[in-house]
Amino acid sequence: MSIPTPHIEAKMGEVAKTVLMPGDPLRAKFIAETFLEDAKQFNGVRGMLGYTGTYKGREISVMGHGMGIPSVGIYSYELYAFYGVESIIRIGSCGANTMDLDLYDVVLATSCYSASTYGRELAGYEEDVFEADAELTGKLEAIANRLDIPVTKGCVSSGDVFYAQPSEARKKIYEEKEIIAMEMEFFGLCANAKLLNKKAACLLTVSDHALTREETTSEERQTAFTKMMEIALEMAE
Repeated sequence: MSIPTPHIEAKMGEVAKTVLMPGDPLRAKFIAETFLEDAKQFNGVRGMLGYTGTYKGREISVMGHGMGIPSVGIYSYELYAFYGVESIIRIGSCGANTMDLDLYDVVLATSCYSASTYGRELAGYEEDVFEADAELTGKLEAIANRLDIPVTKGCVSSGDVFYAQPSEARKKIYEEKEIIAMEMEFFGLCANAKLLNKKAACLLTVSDHALTREETTSEERQTAFTKMMEIALEMAE
């Protein structure tokens, strides 16, 4: 595949080795305008905004990945395989699945479960749980501790269906896997990282609660989840 790719219009060298990826491209724009110096937009194809700039003098990129495993699968694959990206940190929202979490708490995913067939279709992977990169996750935890930002570690789930109806079978699986939060993308990112020998990690902010039914607004999800952003930005190389 040539550069630019079908979905990313950046030229080689315009994307940093470490990329932060929120689902919402407007969150990527917010991060670039709020935290980065000399930020330059490298992608606008299909409105999936991407920027490269510096944070405390170190280069880092931020780009949206859209909603769902197929979407993050396309963008992260192209970044890993064709742009020389080594580490991708998903920074997104999640639904809490434990009373130990409240709205706005930060979750550091150590692994991810999914019933998705993405891994099998991608490369014949049969496992339903992928591990986050241990080194990258350890660095994020250390940064959170240094910044005095509490994080809760555990396994998260990546669902294919946002409006999935209540299911006793799924509830049993979540209990067995000790799922602490639900999101929709990390499994695909992990599968790509495994195939391409790259690094994947995931920081999430609780936007809604499956048990208490509390939730945040779309504006809050776009701009108010700054704690996980600050942790992830410290990974700039």
